[in-house]
Amino acid sequence: MKVARLYDATDIRFEDEPIPTVGPGEALIRTRACGICSGDVMGWYMKKKAPLVFGHEPSGEVVEVGPGVTDFRPGDRVFVHHHAPCFTCRACQRGEFVQCATWKASRIVPGGMAEYFLVPKENLSGDTIPLPADLSFADGALIEPAACAVKSMRKSGMHAGDRVFIIGLGIMGQLHVALARQAGAGSVIGTDFVPYRREKALALGADVALDPAQGTIDEQLRQHTNGEMAEVVIVGPGSIEAMELGIRCAAKGGTVVLFTTSTPEATLPVSPYHIYFNEISLTPSYSCGPNDTREALQLIRTGVITADKFITHRYPFSALHDAYRTASEARDSIKTLVEFS
Repeated sequence: MKVARLYDATDIRFEDEPIPTVGPGEALIRTRACGICSGDVMGWYMKKKAPLVFGHEPSGEVVEVGPGVTDFRPGDRVFVHHHAPCFTCRACQRGEFVQCATWKASRIVPGGMAEYFLVPKENLSGDTIPLPADLSFADGALIEPAACAVKSMRKSGMHAGDRVFIIGLGIMGQLHVALARQAGAGSVIGTDFVPYRREKALALGADVALDPAQGTIDEQLRQHTNGEMAEVVIVGPGSIEAMELGIRCAAKGGTVVLFTTSTPEATLPVSPYHIYFNEISLTPSYSCGPNDTREALQLIRTGVITADKFITHRYPFSALHDAYRTASEARDSIKTLVEFS
């Protein structure tokens, strides 16, 4: 089978590998679609993992199951999460699935950008979901990114009527726009340097899309909100500058969600005085768990999130390099999908 192995952001190679052998409790999936995540094009982040067959947003068809598998059979259409928890450890009992040791160690083999991949027992039983007949494989590939936004919104503690401010309007920012609007936000405001993405956010339900070229963003937000700022701020980029902006944009009693990590060596300077007397909460939101993927599936089924709304570019697996370039350039695109024949 063909796989796409990433050695560096500018060095992705098609290579041949044997199709994985299926063991007890496992399943072999023929890949039909796989999204390119914003993390997949984060150079420093991928370089420390390389070499690897990247891609963690796959959907596909079951072609073989191992002994002991009763919930799936060949021909089933599925979404597969690349991580799955044990459900029994202390972290899982608290609902902190991404802190589970099994979750961190689990993976699909060799990765989503391959013609076939193996689903180990933990992933098959922990977070593999049948795709309903009314959903496409492209819809299935949106479950994981949508689930990450579901978790982020939950951690934000948003109440109906809150102002939600979203910094960065790539795919994850756009998903936050749709989820905030669906959850009853009083106002959804976004910002991005790219005009296309600002326009897309407005089409998806944002009330305002601030242009950084028109002045400092926190001052524009201050004018728009009569000085009250936003009760929920979603910081999409992993830069310290974006995080500092997020804190400045938070209303009294508001929450700032740090959606993306910084580089390992970066530090965030914070004024405890400002945080304390304004009671601003800082919370990270990393990946998602099985509860989030199931909620994301329901949001896709009800039309809040669909492939037609969010996937702007589709490429065949043979054109993966073009797909990766489109996702990396982050210009007039939202979500890039790789489709397998």
